[in-house]
Amino acid sequence: MLDIKTIREKTDWVCARLAARNAGDESKVREILALDEVRRKNLAESERLKSIRNKVSKEIGMLMGKKLLEEANAKKKETAEIGGQIAQLDKELEEIETKREDLLLRTPNIPHDSVPTGKDAGDNPVIKVYGEKGRYDFQPQNHIELAERLGLIDFQRATKISGRGFVLYTGKGARLERALINFLLDLHTKQHGFKEMLPPFMVMRECMYGVGQFPKFCDQAYAVQEGMDGETLGKEYLVPTAEAPLVNIHRDEILKEEQLPIYYCAYTPCFRAEAGAAGLGTRGLIRVHQFDKIELVKIVKPETSYDELESLLANAEKVLQLLGLHYHIVTLCTGDMGFTSAKTYDIEVWAPGQDQYLEVSSCSNCEDYQARRMGLRYKTKEGENRYPHLLNGSGTALARLYVALLETHQQADGTVLIPEALRPYYGSDRICED
Repeated sequence: MLDIKTIREKTDWVCARLAARNAGDESKVREILALDEVRRKNLAESERLKSIRNKVSKEIGMLMGKKLLEEANAKKKETAEIGGQIAQLDKELEEIETKREDLLLRTPNIPHDSVPTGKDAGDNPVIKVYGEKGRYDFQPQNHIELAERLGLIDFQRATKISGRGFVLYTGKGARLERALINFLLDLHTKQHGFKEMLPPFMVMRECMYGVGQFPKFCDQAYAVQEGMDGETLGKEYLVPTAEAPLVNIHRDEILKEEQLPIYYCAYTPCFRAEAGAAGLGTRGLIRVHQFDKIELVKIVKPETSYDELESLLANAEKVLQLLGLHYHIVTLCTGDMGFTSAKTYDIEVWAPGQDQYLEVSSCSNCEDYQARRMGLRYKTKEGENRYPHLLNGSGTALARLYVALLETHQQADGTVLIPEALRPYYGSDRICED
């Protein structure tokens, strides 16, 4: 969440940067400040009354010692009245703090000054292009046609099992998915310095707040219930991304400065209820409720975080380069960036069968926004507690990578060529019909 001190001291700047998001979030700033002002007044009055009560309590002791019982009882009545006022103030204070906290949790991060101003995805500038679109001397197929002809995915039975928006990989298709997962994990752990983690695939509600998924995206999550116990519903959620468990590993901890930077990567399936919100009615891998992803997370000192963002982007790019895929990189403008992000790059891979670019990775610097939400700090060598900066990136999402791989490397003879870097994991140089 945003630093309340920054909101107080740089109110106009905070409002202007939030206004650049074009979502009306700047209106929350005045509400937050109004509640904050009442909170501070109540807190000051409560402390004043507690000081008076302490003074009167000492006077009672002195009066009792002198056996002046009538005067002592009068003072006791006075302290009781003061105690009632303090209790009322503290109750009001708790309510105000809850409202202020809720508003802060619902207010997005401030865009970094280097983020381009814009209204939506149409204003995202392309900052890099790698490779070229493939040229084919035959009519290329889309990934659905390829997957069904080569026996890689059974879309019909996936729907029978779980409904629309789910995928059943079969035989060689399942082997290709597993090969991609292992390839990505080895790349990021052996070459890029990330520590592999295998987190739970469910997280507690507090973790969803810490990472910034809640409260904004509550309606897009899969809540879990334990058996028939309805009271447990919503205490835990299926992970929407491995970012949720990875970022929360050090929730409510104070790290040592020498522990930073920390690099984590993890494979998890990702569960997104929102995948069907736009009318998911066709088969395919473009929008699904469950997909595999390798997530990259960095916990770093603030002064290095933007260099770390560039490094994170390069790590994600390497995946597509090794797989021989054409892509471009865009910087998300203020009107298109994520809720927790201060700056985001999207990597979009070309899928010839779709005739469009597909996002396979978002690399974001959330600065100290998530760290504040989850109480994660580190102690400097001078003994000061500071909030680290948190970064996350897809390294990469598998479903759309799978699409681009099949569609890009299809051959005139109907096979799909396996990129050289992936062959040791897949066990062959191409996918053929049975």
